[in-house]
Amino acid sequence: MNKYAYIRVSTKDQNIDRQKFAMKEIGLGTRQMFIDKQSGKDFNRKGYKKLVKKLKKGDELYIKSIDRLGRDYDEIIEQWRYLVKKKEVEIIVLDFPLLDTRNQVNGITGKFIADLVLQVLSYVAQIERENTKQRQAEGIKAAKEKGVRFGRPQLPYPENFEEIYLCYKEKQISKRECARRLSTNHTTFSNWVNRYELKKNRKIEVFVK
Repeated sequence: MNKYAYIRVSTKDQNIDRQKFAMKEIGLGTRQMFIDKQSGKDFNRKGYKKLVKKLKKGDELYIKSIDRLGRDYDEIIEQWRYLVKKKEVEIIVLDFPLLDTRNQVNGITGKFIADLVLQVLSYVAQIERENTKQRQAEGIKAAKEKGVRFGRPQLPYPENFEEIYLCYKEKQISKRECARRLSTNHTTFSNWVNRYELKKNRKIEVFVK
């Protein structure tokens, strides 16, 4: 049975000393450590791949914290199950004692407990992602209501826009004819009309108040 450590930071500039120190405290040497300095968005990492090839049945893998393994809990669970069930490796997360497959509490194996904990963490992470998306959508909506613009800069009105607009509102000419006279397409003309009317209505609201 061999012991190994997996250490990861997101960029080459970040320091791995804290993780290395934690591994040395439990008796692991530098040769037992596999290190990656890249994002945890997936498991396509040089150090991690070398580690997986090295691991054999009964080996112990130590990680400082679960987020060092990766960022996506669904992928973490997939890798965890592969290592524990297929390669039959023991995994120990130093900062999270419940994530220790060697443990056994009242007849319940550490593998079962760890699997359950990871599923709960995955669920919580998914809920947080959904909440974040909802907060972003609400923030964008509120910003738009306040007049904040997103995306490409708006095209300015042509010099004769108001004259053409009045003819359009009085139903003297069609939308397509307006667009033709303004050397644009009817979609852009519609956007100009909506923006112009919105701005005009806001001015009226301010005046009334």
